[in-house]
Amino acid sequence: MQLQQHLSLKPFHTFGMEVYARYFAGFHSIEELEALLSMDIASKRLILGGGSNLLFTHDYDGFVLKNELQGIEVVKEDAEFVYLRAGAGENWHKVVMHCVNNNWGGLENLSLIPGNVGASPMQNIGAYGVEIKDVMEQLEAYHIQDRKVVTFTNRDCAFGYRESVFKQGLKNQFVILNVTYKLRKDPVFHTSYGAINQELERMGVDSLSIRAISDAVIRIRSSKLPNPAEIGNAGSFFKNPQVSAAQFQELKLQFPSIAGYPLENGAMKIAAGWLIEHCGPSEGVSWKGYRKGDAGCHALQALVLVNYGHAQGMEIFRLSEAIVQSVKEKFGIELEREVNIV
Repeated sequence: MQLQQHLSLKPFHTFGMEVYARYFAGFHSIEELEALLSMDIASKRLILGGGSNLLFTHDYDGFVLKNELQGIEVVKEDAEFVYLRAGAGENWHKVVMHCVNNNWGGLENLSLIPGNVGASPMQNIGAYGVEIKDVMEQLEAYHIQDRKVVTFTNRDCAFGYRESVFKQGLKNQFVILNVTYKLRKDPVFHTSYGAINQELERMGVDSLSIRAISDAVIRIRSSKLPNPAEIGNAGSFFKNPQVSAAQFQELKLQFPSIAGYPLENGAMKIAAGWLIEHCGPSEGVSWKGYRKGDAGCHALQALVLVNYGHAQGMEIFRLSEAIVQSVKEKFGIELEREVNIV
């Protein structure tokens, strides 16, 4: 545990902006976390994980605490399930690959999502028909004010679409320490969402397996989404909006190719990428592939805003505002950012 001042955060977030923290330290244990929280050196704090869902719009004039809690272990198992606990500071894809290598089913559709374990329940991360709410058993989190560890069940987390209680009623009150996942020994495969089946066919897969699905997801994500190590980004910048079935039908009449997916509650989820791609900064120009300076919309996926090298956080934010406005004007839908603005 080493306290540093005026430290560059560029290596610690996937957008890769050159911003600085007034104070910075990492913690590897609850004891180190408690010691850091006891330091009265700044009026505000930011708990940082993998930095894959953040946009810094300016230097952080506060105390950044980097969650580096490690560990992957089986805490119990029965005839059907393995219960795997992972430290919040573990790399997410590393944990997924650990499960794939052991043939434990449940996380394979979430392969190659950037970030760390601690963000998985906070964001209720999801992809290709699977969300964390489907596989999380429980988690432990440290209450900053009360200075104690609290256990949350799946139900306690109040999961929603890219939402949890940690982004709503309990925002900034807890530090997630570890997460336990309930994984199937006899896996149930999810291949109907997106292009997984087509990719499996291209791969020549005759017999489904956890590894085959993981490989297919990795291939799809690699072909569509930019690698943050090469082009700064935070993945999907906006949530897919939900509208009523009636509103979707009205949109369908006006825009026949609009992409939507039915939800269990009767609403329709619309592909935000489709909406963005069919709008633009001017008539006849799409946001997809748009670039101004080093800020832009990725050429292969309009849902991903990118830093081509030296973009400032406010440039990305202003681009996102322009996109929100154009989508609202054309479709009457207000996009919500998935990325947290700091």
